[in-house]
Amino acid sequence: MRLTLASTSPSRLGLLRMAGVEPVVVAPEVDEVAVAAAAGEAHEPRALVELLAVAKAEAVAARSGPEAGLVLGCDSVFEFDGVVYGKPHHAAVARERWRTMRGRTGVLHTGHCLIEAATGDRGTAVVSTEVGFAEVSDAEIDWYVATGEPLPVAGAFTLEGLAAPFITRIDGDPHSVVGLSLAALRELALGLGTAWPGLVSRDR
Repeated sequence: MRLTLASTSPSRLGLLRMAGVEPVVVAPEVDEVAVAAAAGEAHEPRALVELLAVAKAEAVAARSGPEAGLVLGCDSVFEFDGVVYGKPHHAAVARERWRTMRGRTGVLHTGHCLIEAATGDRGTAVVSTEVGFAEVSDAEIDWYVATGEPLPVAGAFTLEGLAAPFITRIDGDPHSVVGLSLAALRELALGLGTAWPGLVSRDR
């Protein structure tokens, strides 16, 4: 079964390839801010990431047609002290977040939506994982922010990148912190009638 990834995230693509899945990548071209605003009260983090994952999967499924096979949309936000954080985009924002997060714990929520393009059948899942941070110094924070890595990612950190030495604890599915839960994807695919081996490339 063909898997179409409704995301241009290198981390999500890397996870799928690591697990033997070679998806077709299609940019969802969804205005995330507009979708969230239209949701009104659906800003509880788990509801928000599910909503955005659905919007991305629906957009790609509608454009790609039945030949897209299974279309996977994902979205992640970081919740800290009850506040939802997306991508910081700016160095000053990332720096301030890290100064607040160091030595403490937050929750990374990742939403998933898998749509069978030919039928419209779908399933959704949200995976929440606690992330603990080291007591990093101001100098370490300044160095990390200057690399540019935290600016385009939810929570201003990447588990699989330069921030790895600054993360002390993961309580939950580590793959969901990287970008998508492979275990959740397996369950969603099963719910749509496709066992995991059916997603794995025959070249592996």
